[in-house]
Formats: sequence, C-alpha cells, structure tokens
Amino acid sequence: MTLPADALDASTMDRSLIELADDDTAALSGFFADSGDGFDLADRVALRRVPGLATELEDVTEVEYRQLRLEQVVLIGVWTSGSLRAAEASMAELAALATTAGSAVLDALVQRRDRPDAATYVGSGKARELAEVVAATGADTVICDGELTPGQLRQLEEIVKVKVIDRTALILDIFAQHATSREGKAQVELAQLQYMLPRLRGWGESMSRAAASGGGRAPIGTRGPGETKIETDRRRLRARMARLRRDLAEMSTVRETKRSSRRRGEAPSVAIAGYTNAGKSSLLNRLTGAGVLVEDALFATLDPTVRRATLPDGRAFTLTDTVGFVRHLPHQIVEAFRSTLEEVADADLILHVVDGSAADPAGQISAVREVLNDIDAGGVPELIVVNKVDAAEPTVLAELRQLAPDAVFISARTGDGLNALVEALSLRVPHPDVELTVLLPYTRGDLVSRIHAIGEVLSQEHTGDGTRLTARVSPALAADLDMFRA
Repeated sequence: MTLPADALDASTMDRSLIELADDDTAALSGFFADSGDGFDLADRVALRRVPGLATELEDVTEVEYRQLRLEQVVLIGVWTSGSLRAAEASMAELAALATTAGSAVLDALVQRRDRPDAATYVGSGKARELAEVVAATGADTVICDGELTPGQLRQLEEIVKVKVIDRTALILDIFAQHATSREGKAQVELAQLQYMLPRLRGWGESMSRAAASGGGRAPIGTRGPGETKIETDRRRLRARMARLRRDLAEMSTVRETKRSSRRRGEAPSVAIAGYTNAGKSSLLNRLTGAGVLVEDALFATLDPTVRRATLPDGRAFTLTDTVGFVRHLPHQIVEAFRSTLEEVADADLILHVVDGSAADPAGQISAVREVLNDIDAGGVPELIVVNKVDAAEPTVLAELRQLAPDAVFISARTGDGLNALVEALSLRVPHPDVELTVLLPYTRGDLVSRIHAIGEVLSQEHTGDGTRLTARVSPALAADLDMFRA
C-alpha cells in the first residue's frame, strides 16, 4: 500500500524533499524493503526530510553515532626532571587516564624543558607543532600532563583551535563518571567547583557586563556599576560549594559514628591503600569475598568498602578498601575526599598494594606515600604488598625486593602468595594488650563468645565449674572480665 497521490503532490511540496540519491537508495532500500507499515521507501524518506518531523531511523542513528564515536585526543607533556623512563611512564599513565575517560589517543608529544612555559605550558614553537598535529590527526581535544593556569589554558586553546584540558580536569572527569553514592557524588562535585572557580571565563565581553532587567534597562535604584556576569557566576558557585560542604559535614558525622561503632567492637582496622588499578579491590575480594567491583580501569571504585575478616588464630579485624591514588593527585580531590581518606589515617595497619607489572612501581610507592603524608597517615604502620607478580618482569621484582625487603609478593588473580600475606597479617595486626586467665560460669556464654570474637584465645578448658580460658584481650574487655579472673 502507498500513500494517496494527493498526500505527496509534487506541485504542493518541494521536490527536494522527496528526491533521493542513488547511493542513499541503495543503502536504505534493504532496511525499508519489508517494513510492513504501508509506506514505500520514497514516502518514508520524504517524511524523514520534512522539517520538524523525524522518524525512528534518524533518532537511532544519532544515538548510536554518539555512543560509538570516542573523543579524539592528543597528549602533550613537559619533561622537567627525572629519567626518561619516568617521563614515559607519566605519559603512559596519562594515556590510560584518557582511555578510562572515554577517548581515543591519537598521538603524544613530550617537550624537554627546565620548567613549563608561563604563557602556553609548552614553548611557542612546540605549541605551533602541536597545532599542526591536531590539524593533521583531526583531534577534538588536547590533554596536558600537568595543571594549567587559566592564562595557559586560554592561550594554548587560541593556538591549537580545539578544547584544551589539563590532568586535573581529566581526573575529576573520571571521578565524576565513577561516583555512585550520594557522598561520592557530592565530594566530586565540590572538587570540580573548587577547580572551576578560578577558571571561569566568558566569550568576548559578556562576562564583564553588568546584568540588566528585561528589555535591557536596569530598574530604578540599581543603576551604576552593578554586578557583572562573572561575579554572579562566582557567587553562585560559592553558594553551591558552601551547601556541599554542609552536606558533607553531615555525612562525615554519620561516617564517624560508624567508625566509632567499629572501634567499640574492639576489632583492629586494616586499610588497603595504593595506586589506582593496583588490585586493591581484587585483594579485598580474595581475603573476604566482599564482591566489590573489579575492573581493569583507573579509579574503578571510589566509595570505601569495609568488611570483617578473621585470622587463623581467631582474631577478627576489619578490612577497608579505599580510593586509589595517582601521581599529582589533585589537591581538590584530597580535600573533598578527606572524610573518606580518614579511614586510612585511623587504621592500625596499612596494606600498601603496589602494581608489580607497572612500568615504574617505585615511583608509585613514592606517590602513594606522598598522599598518605598529606592526610596525616604517614605514621601508620605499613605492609607493602606487591600484586600482579604473575604479570611482572623478574628484574622489576628483584628491584622491589631490594627496595622493600619486608614486602609480600602475591597475585590476587591466581591466589599465589596469599598464604604468606595471611601469615604477615597475623604478625602485623595488633595483638590485644592484656593477657589474663578467667573462669567463666556456663551461664556467661556471651563473654566466652566475645573473647573468641575480639580477643586471642591461648588455651581453653571445660571444667565442672565453668570454662577456663587464657587469652589476650583489650583493656575494655579485661575490665568486664576482672571479676572472673582465676
């Protein structure tokens, strides 16, 4: 069946709306050959091309195109100090960050300088070379391996003629994609606003003009310099940041209450910290069966996960998986996630997980320790756990053994070395302070259960008068058991 002739009368419609090129007909004829809706090919295309009308074909095509087309980026870095290996590792990490953010890396350039150029981050000659690379590759975006000032950002964009972002903005974008909880989303938004506030800018003079009422005239009593557009936007950003800080303070109170509850449980706390994508969540799953998301991507998990585990001697402790660190972690992230990172600072032991298969694991160790010092966790006892030994080079593992003689080498994927890690935890997890012997009547099974749950039982004997136990317990539990001392 076709439409009536008067419905598509060529005398009343522009012929351009119903004409179809031969190649378009060939491409679409199979799709519409047996549509079963009563319209032939020319009719469907005519309807699709009428302004204001759209068929399912156009909508689906646009959505699929947006989903499949990745942003094309070119990387640029400045090598100021250190070895060439470290510079290459930094650019490789930037490429991994860009890929995680959902882009395709087309090219990468590195310039050797004593310090970044104050005007354009790279020198004027390198900026022109970068513009040529962008034009030749058809890139959409340039990503710089460093934090740019607002002036550097503006001037470099004027030269390369495409969007320019820095490493900080890239990391914030990845955090925004991966934040799932209410607290995580608020923390990321606060960090983004802190980054955005000094970088507000407008097109032409629009941001420097004072706002006016409808029709372009200011109301009586408000004429004068007034508040410029950029001042208005800054005021709104500061108001939103203040609101987010209040919300995070309330959430921090809830998190502190949970921590206090765990401390009252008198179980030692072990925090898993380390470089992003080092395998922290995989290790938590191996030790506790937590079922935390494991993905070969940077910053795959942002929200802390706390699980309870038990050592072979019966002692219970908590394991906390935290957000991963990275070189030059933006200070906005550290500040916004401070309440979350306090889980690490309050721990009794830090499991510092290192990716043994990385290009520069020693540099990762230094970067993580730098962040730990920033959050006042530098004094917490540390146990280095080198992960992914099944994929690491033997020479790299040998270097790590020299760098960290007490480290434990494991593979969370295969389970290799986990027994050695459990033994190391048994030695490093704090033991209860007080050793005592008690005779508990059989009516006080609650105290026996409590000793087994949070203490370290050295011996146990069932007698006619009750259960005799020799154990190491915390001072608080020792006070409750004092009347039953044998």
